Amino acid sequence: MSDEPKTLDPAAVTRPAPVPERSAPTTPDGGRTARWTLGLVSVGLVLAALNLRPAITSLGALLEEVSAGLHMSGTVAGVLTSVPPLCFAIFGITAPRLARRFGPAAVVCAGMAAILAGLLLRPLASGTAAFLAASALALMGIAVSNVLMPVIVKRYFPDRIGSMTGLYSMALALGTSLAAAVTVPMTDALGGDWRLGLGVWAVLAALAVLPWLPLVKDRTGTARTEPGTTESGAGSRTGSRAGSRTESRTASRTESGTAPAAETALRPLYRSRTAWALACFFGLQATGAYITMGWMPQIFRDAGVPASTAGVLLAVTMVMGVPLAFVIPRLATRMRHQGPIVVALGTCGLVGYTGLLLAPAGGAWVWAVLLGISNCSFPLALTMIGMRSRTGTGVVRLSAFAQCVGYLISIPGPLLVGVLYQHSGGWGVPIALMGGLMVPQMIVGSLAGRDRTIEDES
Repeated sequence: MSDEPKTLDPAAVTRPAPVPERSAPTTPDGGRTARWTLGLVSVGLVLAALNLRPAITSLGALLEEVSAGLHMSGTVAGVLTSVPPLCFAIFGITAPRLARRFGPAAVVCAGMAAILAGLLLRPLASGTAAFLAASALALMGIAVSNVLMPVIVKRYFPDRIGSMTGLYSMALALGTSLAAAVTVPMTDALGGDWRLGLGVWAVLAALAVLPWLPLVKDRTGTARTEPGTTESGAGSRTGSRAGSRTESRTASRTESGTAPAAETALRPLYRSRTAWALACFFGLQATGAYITMGWMPQIFRDAGVPASTAGVLLAVTMVMGVPLAFVIPRLATRMRHQGPIVVALGTCGLVGYTGLLLAPAGGAWVWAVLLGISNCSFPLALTMIGMRSRTGTGVVRLSAFAQCVGYLISIPGPLLVGVLYQHSGGWGVPIALMGGLMVPQMIVGSLAGRDRTIEDES
């Protein structure tokens, strides 16, 4: 029997009765509390996304100074550039277990704190080992947050997966390009000390911790629509396939902290074709992104482009993700099949790499823009992770699987490009490899974009 008071809210007569399993907070201002929470999560998403790459791109901008200051060998410095995807794969796999135990918001909060600690400790390192350990701490925080960003969106904004994924993808691209463009001038303004140039990014990380602190104990989220729904009906089709009774059980079991029966019945993701297609797509797009960040300026410089201009060209490539990262996820959620977007982005990459091969200096600005458009496969992959499962727990598992396997796939790419460049004596073979990878990326991306979920394959 209900213990609620009999006095009715006058506005309640105009609203349908809430479903018990999906009820709003039981405080007198339940509606305002829910809106306040969603606003806080929105701010937290943006600030967290801004911090998911500066630890990497700020180091890349000052790698020469850091290597000299810590007396790193060329081999160690080269290995350092491959540490991020390795850490993402190793630590990202722990995110689902941590999220089940503590809640995704609490884990993201801890991830932001780890980034802050790593960025504070890294400038204090007196040797290579301590520097690598501090970097690994920051990368650990980035790894778990990478995996849980789609989960947070699915849990708190199930009807706005596209727009919210676009928002934090846009913030991620902004943080990436900002750190790449600002770190060196800011270091010069601080007296040329690379330790200050790296450490100053801890201020941004400290800001990212704050909005997550009130959410640490929030284990349920405040979803406002039925599980599996997305904007413009994209998710409602998958939700309708589950059936209202299954959705009700899913909501109640999820809020009580136990896995729904539909989720526990899922076979392992390594048997899911959709999960593998998504993981391979994620890995191939990450390969292209890390190759671009690591080697594109050198390609332009070897073609006769001034060093300062080569840096600006890289910034142009990175900044293309700011507007497109907001547009592409919204468009993806309005389509039954995301394959056409995959092919369009891959085609831009093919044209860009062909231009780099035939006329790297003559059309440098055009190639930089096209490769920037191609790199927007990242927010598309994140959006598809949220769309390829009907439930929050399914998204957690799929996000961890796709990102961990994907980052493992991406590790050899930048190293292989360097080896080919060194042994072939030019950029012809490496660029041909970069362009060639776009073909399998388009194939597996089209397979991952089919209108189905991992639950459908059980």
